[in-house]
Amino acid sequence: MHIPRRATDPTILGWSDQGSAGLAEAAAMLRRALRIEAWPLPLAELPAGAALVGGAVRDGLLQRLGARPDLDLVVPGDAISLCRELSRRHGGSAVVLDGKRSIARLVLKGWCLDLARQVGSSLEEDLWRRDFRLNALALPLGSQAPLLDPTGGLRDLALARIVAVREANLLDDPLRLLRGIRLAAELGFELGEQTGEWIRAHHRQITEVAPERVLVELEKLAACPAGQRGLAVAFESRLLDPWLSGPGLLAPHQAEPNRAAQLLSLQRLDAEQTGRLGLSPSEAVAALGLARLAVLFDADGLERLRASRQLQRRCGQLHHWWNQLLAQGPGGVEGQLQTLTETQRLSLHQQLAEDLPSLLLFFPPAVALAWMERWRNPDDPLFHPRSPVDGWTLQQTLGLGPSRQLGQLLAHLSAELAFGRINKPEEALKAARIWLVSRGL
Repeated sequence: MHIPRRATDPTILGWSDQGSAGLAEAAAMLRRALRIEAWPLPLAELPAGAALVGGAVRDGLLQRLGARPDLDLVVPGDAISLCRELSRRHGGSAVVLDGKRSIARLVLKGWCLDLARQVGSSLEEDLWRRDFRLNALALPLGSQAPLLDPTGGLRDLALARIVAVREANLLDDPLRLLRGIRLAAELGFELGEQTGEWIRAHHRQITEVAPERVLVELEKLAACPAGQRGLAVAFESRLLDPWLSGPGLLAPHQAEPNRAAQLLSLQRLDAEQTGRLGLSPSEAVAALGLARLAVLFDADGLERLRASRQLQRRCGQLHHWWNQLLAQGPGGVEGQLQTLTETQRLSLHQQLAEDLPSLLLFFPPAVALAWMERWRNPDDPLFHPRSPVDGWTLQQTLGLGPSRQLGQLLAHLSAELAFGRINKPEEALKAARIWLVSRGL
């Protein structure tokens, strides 16, 4: 699948065409955008030769910086010692990220600064070792020096493309194979043709990366507005093969994985779906991120990715209800809903109390909107099941002790309230007595 490219940026393209004058102009604009005077420590505290690299440079040039961007700093010396010294002087906490490569993080006044020792004898040599050309840009600090762009990253920014610095650089850390696709989806950039070929050619190298790191990258990709396209590119590039094992969502009856069905399911999970449901931006990120991962990975795949038990459980619950309600049958989703028993319907809302929007992304619009309206009402007794009286009240009023029966009684009262057979606490106590008598308690 192709990731649509955003339009060419004429301002950045002009800088890239103007040589040293353009690099100086780009640096001046970037310093203004970064609001360096608002940083949590003065530049004078950094050693000569320090430079800003990475996402803050890229995002500053694209004018998409947040209020407190993460700052990646390269220093010509021991970054860990420097980080600890800065922490002693200014407070905050220093954390060693990589002792071998001398990388540390300073968390200070709500800011996150990653300090790394320069690789090689010069800053330019360091930049040539980076993953993609648009990430191989550096802004020297403590001077008015121009932007450093040895690989042509500024032009890539202007043309909205992701191009690897070198093929070998991708293999230095094979997670970069997946990261390039994620950056393309996140920025709305196009993956360079040669870079895409390298990713496909070396897809097996992804297994050299710790599964936890792969999962973090996948979660970031799944949360992008255009994440379904990026995941489809990763899927078609075979980067996900080591963890794909389950049947496609739209073919739950098949014993073997149906890759075409998985891709079709993934394509349906676009940002427009969340707009039709009226989801807020944070709700959309959560719903799409979970649904996209669940479409691709079953319990075995998530376990191999070292996913948390909570994520495995949430995806497993989505799989269960997708397969229960989206299977082809008379009346479609509406017909399948009619076949649910009260116990099943209550279980659905208990299990998907937070994740119901991920299920509704595959519902017919009219049904999904009606369910969303009820889900947004925290007092809806079916969509947010609860007992009208708590366990302590039942124990005090009815002389019960903590037991399995008490839990069953609370579940019974939740169902009675959810389906409108009781409404008031006194009705709940009456129903509780009837339930106890019926069980000889």
